[in-house]
Amino acid sequence: MVSVTSSLLTPCGRTRPRTRAGAVPVLGETAPTRILDWGHPRVSALVGRVTSRNPEGPLDLLRIAHGVIARTVRPVYSVKDLRPVSETLRRGRGSCSQRLAVLEAVARASGVPTRVRGLLVDGAMWYPRFPRLRLLVPDRVVLAWPEFRLADGWLQASELFGGLDDLSRAPGGGFANDGGETLFEALSRTAVDWDGVTSPPGACSVCDLSARVLTDLGRHRSRDALFAEHGQTLCWAARTLAEPLLGRWSAGADLPR
Repeated sequence: MVSVTSSLLTPCGRTRPRTRAGAVPVLGETAPTRILDWGHPRVSALVGRVTSRNPEGPLDLLRIAHGVIARTVRPVYSVKDLRPVSETLRRGRGSCSQRLAVLEAVARASGVPTRVRGLLVDGAMWYPRFPRLRLLVPDRVVLAWPEFRLADGWLQASELFGGLDDLSRAPGGGFANDGGETLFEALSRTAVDWDGVTSPPGACSVCDLSARVLTDLGRHRSRDALFAEHGQTLCWAARTLAEPLLGRWSAGADLPR
């Protein structure tokens, strides 16, 4: 899961621009950042686990890394998007955003450039996951959606396991945002379609999440740059108060009492 907050707890004083027209192309990077600290021994050890399986090229490496992360980093509702990858690995648990950051760190450490697309997503998308806490669900969530530079161009995280059209026809339906499956797990079995490309004319695919996108914040060279420009979903005080509980609350688990 990504971070959550009510509109009362969002950082104030920030503007939320619409989709940028004619923006300078973002090339992506392999350099470490504060969040993507892939030079840390814990990240290096994870990269070693992935490469020991002898991936057949960068795409296979990313798929293997996704599986290793899904099995070893427990999904929780952490609200700290700026947490370094090495710290997420130390804790052995992380939000959807934090686990995606781990995948980016593995990519960069392996020489695969990454960037992120910033999406401002309607908080109503998370209502099924928090049916008794709707008043605390945000009206908008800042989401960093990774993209990876492969030999034939940029590949968005949604396409790690196949084209969106093919994934949309797989059994099991689209991402419902409830139970134990998070966006991170959903990537491997269904289309996570932020742009409506899986919907035929005059119809809406069950995988089409485009109606949930309030604003396209454009591409950024790193998630660090995205959050520096647009802020995290929670304000500092709310993150400090919420993290001790939400940072341990497993996705799909019963509501803490």
